[in-house]
Amino acid sequence: MLIPRLPVPNVVVPTLAHGLFDLYAESPGRFTLLVFYRGLHCPVCAKYLAELVRLLPEFERRGVTVIALSGDTADRAADMAKKVGGGGLRIGHDVSLALSRQWGLFVSASKGVTSIGVEEPPQFAEPGLFLVRPDGTLYYSAVQSMPFARPHFDELLQALDFVIANDYPARGELAGAA
Repeated sequence: MLIPRLPVPNVVVPTLAHGLFDLYAESPGRFTLLVFYRGLHCPVCAKYLAELVRLLPEFERRGVTVIALSGDTADRAADMAKKVGGGGLRIGHDVSLALSRQWGLFVSASKGVTSIGVEEPPQFAEPGLFLVRPDGTLYYSAVQSMPFARPHFDELLQALDFVIANDYPARGELAGAA
């Protein structure tokens, strides 16, 4: 389990149009937002990423660099980018299931073809959203075992405004026996 205020596992993956992404080499003003999505087969993910694309300038204005990540191949990730109009969004692909598990993501088995007619991969990670500080420590996390009920990006932006204005610390940092 990832613990706020402690280092997160590094993520080094290829992106569609922005070279190699290396989380530890990032230098955001305030945070890096990592949005793990299920893949091209997920219609909820497409809607979610389209909203992220729309709000990307707002995250950047707050000093937050953003990347969307999945285990999809480059071709499937490119199809998702086209679907969501994500030319400016960094989209990382080929995230391993081992790395997904290091981040505490749930992993599911394929159920075949989805409602939009796209085959699910044999195994894939479920969604997760993480804010990581420039020093590589976890600030915020939300992990889902299902494709729905994800954090809303507009609410996250409001929370970031509060966090920035009040220098609000990461919470949930206590680990171990209660």
